[in-house]
Amino acid sequence: MEGCDEEDSLEVPELPLEIVVYILSFLRTSDRKEASLVCRSWYIASQDLCFQKNAIFSFPASASSLELVRSLGRRSRCSLIISQLDGFSLSRSLLLEVGLRVGSKLDSLALPGSSVTEASLLALLPRLTSLRRLDLRGLDSLFMSGAFLSRKEHRQQVKSALSSLEELDLSDLRYLSDLTFNRLTSCTPRLRRLSLAGCHIAFEFDPYRGCPVGTVEVSSALLSLRNLRKLLTEQSATLVALDLSRTAIAPESLRSIAQVEGVSLEELCLQSCKELTDYSVEVLVKHQPGLRKLDISGCAELTGRAVVAVARSLSSLTHLSLSRDWKVTETGLADLVSVASLRGLDLSECLHVGGAEMVKGLSQCRGERAQLEKLNLRSCTYMRDEAVFSLAQLLGTTLRELDLTSCVNVTDLSVRAVATYLQGLVVLRLGWCKEVTDWGLLGMVETSTCEPDEEKEDKGPRFTRTFGNMGFFKPPRLPFEERPKLVTPDDLEQFKGQAGVSLLALVRLRELNLSSCYKLTDSSITRVVRFTDLQHLSLSSLPGITDASLSAVARHCRALAGLELSHCARISDRGVAQAAPHLHRLQHLYLSGCNSITDKSLFLLAQHCKRLKTLDVSKCGNISGTAMERLPSQLPFLENVQYKLPGGTDFSTLI
Repeated sequence: MEGCDEEDSLEVPELPLEIVVYILSFLRTSDRKEASLVCRSWYIASQDLCFQKNAIFSFPASASSLELVRSLGRRSRCSLIISQLDGFSLSRSLLLEVGLRVGSKLDSLALPGSSVTEASLLALLPRLTSLRRLDLRGLDSLFMSGAFLSRKEHRQQVKSALSSLEELDLSDLRYLSDLTFNRLTSCTPRLRRLSLAGCHIAFEFDPYRGCPVGTVEVSSALLSLRNLRKLLTEQSATLVALDLSRTAIAPESLRSIAQVEGVSLEELCLQSCKELTDYSVEVLVKHQPGLRKLDISGCAELTGRAVVAVARSLSSLTHLSLSRDWKVTETGLADLVSVASLRGLDLSECLHVGGAEMVKGLSQCRGERAQLEKLNLRSCTYMRDEAVFSLAQLLGTTLRELDLTSCVNVTDLSVRAVATYLQGLVVLRLGWCKEVTDWGLLGMVETSTCEPDEEKEDKGPRFTRTFGNMGFFKPPRLPFEERPKLVTPDDLEQFKGQAGVSLLALVRLRELNLSSCYKLTDSSITRVVRFTDLQHLSLSSLPGITDASLSAVARHCRALAGLELSHCARISDRGVAQAAPHLHRLQHLYLSGCNSITDKSLFLLAQHCKRLKTLDVSKCGNISGTAMERLPSQLPFLENVQYKLPGGTDFSTLI
């Protein structure tokens, strides 16, 4: 016994810091944060510089932010997103502190949702000597007067500091004029990326002289095409990315930009530029063949002709977005998937796309073909199981993200194909696929329920539903007329031996969306939603799931940061009580319309889910205002709360 006591009294030596850092390097960021809470030495190891690359700190302007900025002075590099700045002394002091403490170490600065004054910003910018990215989106207060950088000495100071700036975001500025634009861009001679999305730019065409308005003298009250072309000419050696989304750019104006001598763009975003036509895209790709990323989503006049032009001219294309281009059909998609460099394709809300041409192009391509990693087919209502099955086979080795949301004709066959051939998926979205059932998630074929006599009966010829019943034959029952057959215990025993083709095979999943797949029940959710790396899960509007599903998900998916359970009427306090102790990492929780949730659930969330940032309990009639008032003091990170006021109206607030 004495020997045992002596042995117990020996201190266990601590691992060297370098060893702990090496061990932590194998963990994801979320896991490393959890490990840092174990002890002080692990916390110190988690702060090693090798883990601090591209660190971004986001916070609102407040008194506590001053201390945070002071602590950042010990870091070698960092990026800041500071919101809610105004013209008062606290905001001025905060910006001054940023310049003093981290001015020479700052990589990126963004000021969203702010009304910063010109004087405050001019006091800060000269200190940001190593800034790479500056985000001034929506700062109308800064540009409204038109006097920003009007003094020569201010421009010289800012230019000496921002000479190495590579990215400038001027999106959503209503008062950006030619003069202000010229002054600011003259201080940034090495721009690589420029965003003017949503800005008021004079793109009009002069019918009398037959040329874009940007080539003639116009008022300096608005940014003109002439000045934009001037900037592209001056910085053609460095500028590779341009964003003109949500502007009134016309085909002739786009041609004028594409033809600027010396400019070779790699990325171009023209999202929701509604005046663009197929001809403008043809001219664009002809003069800018080096484009790698092209976003022409929301350009409603584009058709398959534009797709053909892109496929045949952009041999280095890696990402293409055609989302909400409603006139796009199957035309050109076979050529598009033969572009060997293509990695991401967004066809969401292209209502006439059914996938047949993509399958044709991938299967018949003799040489190299697209190695797609991301494929978005959301709301492509013509997609059928046959196309999904073929695409899964053809893209099985590369695809990491698949979105089939609102593909209403997709059934269990597609789910089994995904589970069988796409086992490298990280993101899978099946929301509103209403024909998906428990059988599909379990990887099983639904057993027949026909009676023996009926199986032997000659049914006669089968007609399509469009022929109707003419009185001679009984038409087949439509899919929505029959409810899915419940899975039996015997079926589940059979499933245990077939886990390879169930959803369980997708072991790398980090995001899963099954919302509004209303035929799903506890039978599948409790048995296949078991992913240790899953971070975001949506089970909203599933009337068939109960507290058993919530409890099972919490036990088997402990890395969850976001969970959506809105309008799941059978979720109650009991489920929250069973789940909350396992959801320490939860940051976003949506329980809207769960009427069985009461104040007890709020107490449990406050006790176990200390990291909650977003909580939606709107339309939860059994939650009291008193409990909601206490919540911010119990959850220190809570930012956004949605709940129902006593008068019956929903209330959303930022804390």
